[in-house]
Amino acid sequence: MKLLLVVNPISGGVSKDAFLAKATAMMQYYGIDFGIFKTTGENDAEKLEEVINTYQPDRVASVGGDGTALFTGIALKGKNIPMGIVPLGSANGLSVELGVNSKPIEALKDIIISHKIKGLDMILVNDKHHCMHIGDVGVNANIVERYDRDPNRGMLTYAKYFIEELKDFDYFKVKVKINGEEVTKSVFMASFCNARKFGTGVPLNNVSNPMDGKFEITLLNRLDTTVLIKAGLAKFSESFLDLDYVTILEGTEADVYFEEPHLLQLDGEVIGKFKQLNLKILESAVSFITHGGNPYA
Repeated sequence: MKLLLVVNPISGGVSKDAFLAKATAMMQYYGIDFGIFKTTGENDAEKLEEVINTYQPDRVASVGGDGTALFTGIALKGKNIPMGIVPLGSANGLSVELGVNSKPIEALKDIIISHKIKGLDMILVNDKHHCMHIGDVGVNANIVERYDRDPNRGMLTYAKYFIEELKDFDYFKVKVKINGEEVTKSVFMASFCNARKFGTGVPLNNVSNPMDGKFEITLLNRLDTTVLIKAGLAKFSESFLDLDYVTILEGTEADVYFEEPHLLQLDGEVIGKFKQLNLKILESAVSFITHGGNPYA
């Protein structure tokens, strides 16, 4: 086996050195042929493509958070090379959703050992951008933008900007065309979901499945103290999930319109401001290495 580790050295403000030392020792012990690619922020996509073509790995491990998993998935889209996730980001929302072992070295062992490979969907946005976990427009995208500008990482930094954003954020109007229908709502957030939960563990809906060939658009049309308390409790038990304040639309393609440009984030990466979005599902875009603990497999 030839295994390529795609590593984001700065994801989540978590050092990867200790993990890489353990991983290197383990793979040398078992005689596994491996390579390591570290992102630098400069021409990473082109460099990774070259490494994949030259090294020709049998499997790829994404070492980082949701953004690293998406970056790796895009590089492998359409290629018959399966990937797995080693969760070393700030929230690791996608890996939690997919039942990935929370211990990085154990997650790597699963990637090496498992023969259970399933198709993982992606959402294609405006025929250019991709999302494997959750994207959104509204209050969370604005928080992500502030978070990205802060040199500090982790959930405390995110919480700080969450509180600041709630002070002065307001409703905006969104129109969605999906399944031959048109829905218009005033919302705090429009989310584009390939999974049920944010990386914080707070669920957005109870139906998303990253392996079912569909996406969900979740429109949050109320945001007050009651909603926030229920959302926090729903992190620990989905019995507290209150769907009265959301509208859930499900499909394989949709057009989304705003009255003015709004900021879009996809899997924790700020993309830019848009007045119109086209969403398409890319069914089984990536071969994903998983196991029996994945509730969707």
